[in-house]
Amino acid sequence: MSERRARLGAAGRWIAAALAVAVAATACAGSTTAEPAVTPQTAAPDTAAATTTTTTAAPTTTTEAFTPAIAAPPPIPIRDEPGWELVWNDEFDGDEIDLTSWTYDIGGWGWGNGEAQYYTSRPRNARLANGLLVIEAHQEKYESSYYTSARMLTQGLREFQYGRFEARIKVPAGAGLWPAFWMLGSDFIHRAEDEANRWPFVGEIDIMEYVGREPDLILGTVHGPGYAGALGLSKWFRQEHQIADEFHTYAIEWDHEGIRWFYDEQMYYDLPRTGVGNRDWVFDGEFFLILNLAVGGLFPGPIALDLEFPVQMYVDYVRVYQRTDDAAAGA
Repeated sequence: MSERRARLGAAGRWIAAALAVAVAATACAGSTTAEPAVTPQTAAPDTAAATTTTTTAAPTTTTEAFTPAIAAPPPIPIRDEPGWELVWNDEFDGDEIDLTSWTYDIGGWGWGNGEAQYYTSRPRNARLANGLLVIEAHQEKYESSYYTSARMLTQGLREFQYGRFEARIKVPAGAGLWPAFWMLGSDFIHRAEDEANRWPFVGEIDIMEYVGREPDLILGTVHGPGYAGALGLSKWFRQEHQIADEFHTYAIEWDHEGIRWFYDEQMYYDLPRTGVGNRDWVFDGEFFLILNLAVGGLFPGPIALDLEFPVQMYVDYVRVYQRTDDAAAGA
């Protein structure tokens, strides 16, 4: 797949979207089957306000009665293919989130995208149930925000260079929701002084993004220096079904030669390292994984007035495979 065409007028659309969010954070936005009005983008995470933290502390215990989780889907066996081996996985079968693999981003400053949620480490927002990871967003006053959710990451705990990165996820439906499964370079530091440790210079690989106002669309994107935000190299992949109705498998296969994206085993995007042109290819180091559910923001747009909370993003598993043959890393 060739590079996505750069879209003119993106800045104007961002401004309009930002004004809409600021005027009415819960204004209704109807879904559409047209191409998205704004392009996939993640603004620089390192422009965070001072309230941003990352924590490995155990979530606060509570006696709260949680929304019952749905049943897990029929299991998918771990792959057993010549030339590949499983190097790490989380099947979410225990009683508590594995803090040797996952940590949390904490805060509610908008995350560079005008998002409305405050990310917490509370079981109310992230927990295990029925063999699933449940990331749950609530409409509630919390600190300076009126929504809460969770953003979980493996930074400093599970980081990888090259491989197949796969997750089975059921995304939530509703305009204004923005679940994602993605990766950042392991050198990333919030508010770093050194440019090399800031976004987009560390690189970002979006394995899956979904915006609720586009119920039949998933996206795969990379961001790097000179091709970030609205200029990210992206592929839109429309379906003839409502993606939020079922679990689906999202994956990339990443090596020295490039990155390929898969939706339910169908490859829909093939980006070679030459695809960035004369700009830097920043995808040869280690990356960490992120799972999150954002609410509102410049990309997903205003939150629908009729959206009923809480809403859940369900993750059946995350698996990482690496090559064992000579093709492993283009050595």
